[in-house]
Amino acid sequence: MPGPVFLVGDRVELRTVEREDREFIARHRNDPAFRCLLGDARPMNLSAATDYFESVVGSDDGETFVVTAEDRPVGLVFFFDLDERNGTAELGYWVTAEAQGRGYATDAARTLARYAFDERRLEKLTAQVVASNAGSARVLEKIGFREEGILREHEFVDGRRIDLRVFGLLASELER
Repeated sequence: MPGPVFLVGDRVELRTVEREDREFIARHRNDPAFRCLLGDARPMNLSAATDYFESVVGSDDGETFVVTAEDRPVGLVFFFDLDERNGTAELGYWVTAEAQGRGYATDAARTLARYAFDERRLEKLTAQVVASNAGSARVLEKIGFREEGILREHEFVDGRRIDLRVFGLLASELER
């Protein structure tokens, strides 16, 4: 079970990531259909999930939360590459296949963006989406992100080069 509630959205709660969440993270990050959307080709076993937990979740480089709906984990939302001097960070998120299409990703991303702007005093968030992931791009657009460009053939996924769409959101643009 994820940790205590840290932020509350309209449809989801964002809870702290705990050691017990490693299995949930590894299980869903290894889903072949899902993995290609993240641009990550490496398998994640429990040991790798532990490394992820210790290096990413425990770092000062951003914040990571378990997205929960109806008291069960449905995904992760995070910001990373935190640059406090310039007030910027990159936003990321994912929800499980069975939880998609219910507005959880949009609510989680909006809730974390509010926190980043209102409490962490950031001025801009960026996000990158593989070009084929229209659903993820739509999540960003719903909360006010604008497409800023394309990184052509930037990642190697499933044996081919793919484009990444780059989005940006200023604090004043967040759809609240």
